[in-house]
Amino acid sequence: TIRPVRRSYYDPSSAPGKGVVWEWENDSGSWTPYDMDVGITIQRAYEKQHPWVDLSAIGFCYVIDFATMGQINRQTQRKRRIRRRLDMVYPLVSGTLPKSQSWPASPGAAAAPPAPACACPQCLLVMSVKATVSAAGPGAATLQPRKAPPVPPTAPKALAPAPGTKAADGTATVRGSLKPLAAQGGRRQAASTPVLSLASTANSPSGAGNGKASRPGLGTLNRSHLQRLAIAQSRVLIASGVPTVPVKNLTGSSPVNPALAGITGILMSAAGLPVCLTRPPKLVLHPPPVSKSEIQSIPGISHTCRKTTKKQAKKGKTPEEVLKKYLQKVRHPLDEDCTICMERLSAPSGYKGPQPAVKPDLVGKLVKCGHIFHLHCLVAMYNNGNKDGSLQCPTCKTIYGVKTGTQPPGKMEYHIIPHALPGHSECKTIRIIYNIPPGVQGPEHPNPGKSFTARGFPRHCYLPDSEKGRKVLKLLLVAWDRRLIFAIGTSSTTGESDTVIWNEIHHKTEFGSNLTGHGYPDINYLDNVLAELAAQGITEESLAQEKD
Repeated sequence: TIRPVRRSYYDPSSAPGKGVVWEWENDSGSWTPYDMDVGITIQRAYEKQHPWVDLSAIGFCYVIDFATMGQINRQTQRKRRIRRRLDMVYPLVSGTLPKSQSWPASPGAAAAPPAPACACPQCLLVMSVKATVSAAGPGAATLQPRKAPPVPPTAPKALAPAPGTKAADGTATVRGSLKPLAAQGGRRQAASTPVLSLASTANSPSGAGNGKASRPGLGTLNRSHLQRLAIAQSRVLIASGVPTVPVKNLTGSSPVNPALAGITGILMSAAGLPVCLTRPPKLVLHPPPVSKSEIQSIPGISHTCRKTTKKQAKKGKTPEEVLKKYLQKVRHPLDEDCTICMERLSAPSGYKGPQPAVKPDLVGKLVKCGHIFHLHCLVAMYNNGNKDGSLQCPTCKTIYGVKTGTQPPGKMEYHIIPHALPGHSECKTIRIIYNIPPGVQGPEHPNPGKSFTARGFPRHCYLPDSEKGRKVLKLLLVAWDRRLIFAIGTSSTTGESDTVIWNEIHHKTEFGSNLTGHGYPDINYLDNVLAELAAQGITEESLAQEKD
């Protein structure tokens, strides 16, 4: 996977410039730092001595109260502690702006003494990209190692090639310089760092004899100048037809992903592939603030809230009575395997667990799909499941009866808000809010009697307020009543066990973007979720059954 990287510049007076880190206390009692933009917003309000700051302007439904040092969820009123901590400041990029800012250097440019170059990996990546792109032009770019100045700094001498020497191939020169470039990327200023110099074949008054014009290093540029240079370079690359690659959302705390991205960018540039970094879209999880007067009920759907409490009653007195409705006895089974126990149907069942009150050699066929199993195996499978009066074929997943789940008690709210989703500008938005509190597992759950957690609630989900969107909502209400939206298990994202998880019906939790894959636009989402609901036995026929 190729991921370009970018470098952000922050004002020295901002939170990262001062080494200020704002953190919030999570459920485990440890402290989690806010994203950089959020921390900068909080610090700005703190320095202005505001009593509080509302983060809804940057897409978060929280209020920071400086008097109590707490974070308050505007929707649930839940409060968490926050703290302000001093850490190491971000490294400064400083210096004076050199007179010549053109790149590549013009043939007539005067030679300038080399200046100290920035040794950070980001600048090394930019330099390597520039060297590769310039190699395609009239001048050949080379990367030459040079010793950085000692402390106190003195005027260093660059190790230049012998007069009259030219690189035969610009791309090959960059490739040859890749090893010292990668090796020196993580070193301090005292290590050898590559310096970019541009060789031109055109004659110039200042470069008589060797036709070369040297250029000051990037270390002499301050932040604003480097930023303008990067933007100008991106525009030039885009205009020249270089494909733009948006920077992926690297929000993890581990340094591995950014490091791999930087290495990949260096390899791309060394291979002669120009890298154009574009500004990534911003993650927008929530819509703009909505007042109560703007919230509307959904036409054709009664109420705006639905609750689930106790587990649904079992249907059928015994497993044998339940299965009798869905099976036909087979007196002379074919010579094939039972896909539950993997024994021959003509032989007794190979199930070795608690023995049901059914003879192990009886065989039955499911009436809808026609698959054949040992009755002994089907009863055992039913006893190990939810025991709700339904049965699902283990071979083709055909559902017999009304399938229900083990979703813990909670509340589902739904209404219309006056904002449009990306890709659905012609209609408003249906907002669904799920809220499930933590509790104790019941007999139908994996660990009865043990407590379970409920992370991330309330969870906000979004549908377009279109005909198909309302149809999906009606089916989701059926899934909610049948306790199929959530389950208790092990989270695939955090690895936490005994917690509330999604149950194979995907929801869109990202309102104004699609960086996580759980947002809009997504032209196939409504059809996909209808298929997932159908796999749980919820179709338009289910709506008629619920009315009955």
